[in-house]
Amino acid sequence: MNPLQRTIIEKAGHDNGFEHVLSSAGDAVILTSARHRSQAAVTALVGGFEVRFQPATRALLPELLRSFQPWAGADEVFCVPTLPDLAALLRRAARLSQALPNQAVRDYHAAVAQAVETMSAEARGTEVERLVRQRVGQARYRDALLTYWGGACAVTGVAVTEALRASHAKPWAECADDAERLDAFNGFLLVANLDALFDRFLISFDDTGHLLTSARLSPSDWPGLGIHTGMTLRWLASEHRHYLQWHRERFLRGT
Repeated sequence: MNPLQRTIIEKAGHDNGFEHVLSSAGDAVILTSARHRSQAAVTALVGGFEVRFQPATRALLPELLRSFQPWAGADEVFCVPTLPDLAALLRRAARLSQALPNQAVRDYHAAVAQAVETMSAEARGTEVERLVRQRVGQARYRDALLTYWGGACAVTGVAVTEALRASHAKPWAECADDAERLDAFNGFLLVANLDALFDRFLISFDDTGHLLTSARLSPSDWPGLGIHTGMTLRWLASEHRHYLQWHRERFLRGT
């Protein structure tokens, strides 16, 4: 690898969520970040770049394999043909590393600590602090879902941010801890009409991602509610299924 190739790789990392170079000795440039714990080892090839990730969360590689399947080779190595392709892969990896467990929880605790520090001593430990924690947490959760779903509804693909809601499968108040509350797999990014129905357990999804509708909804109401036959999640990760089972049990109790 010549000095120009190293410089190009380092700049691609810096501009796309891997702003630090841990090492550039040998054939690979090791890219890291202060904002997440994943690392990327990038090697210049004759026809592009080879990228190996050391992920901060086990969920990262399956998500990258889904998004960049044509570039995935053996042993979870990505071979990307062009510099823009390398930038896209690094950018997606960095954003997911911040959105997926457990980085989102770490970021939440840091944000809460900062918010509490600005509060008066009298407000700490009161209902005001609880509301601050919830507000910060829900904002972090929404950011994580926007990142994970690429800013588009998990069902319809609608990308109007103002119309999208971060829906919990297992509600905030019923989660066991912050890890559950902020888990990007505990719910879906949905357009407002589907969010309202999902939140009230009037719709759910089966383990293949197909939409289920409550018997309380008349088929004649479906068009007005934005529901039609064949609706399905754009994808469903194995990590979703635990939370989805919880939601579906509540959904079935309501029918």
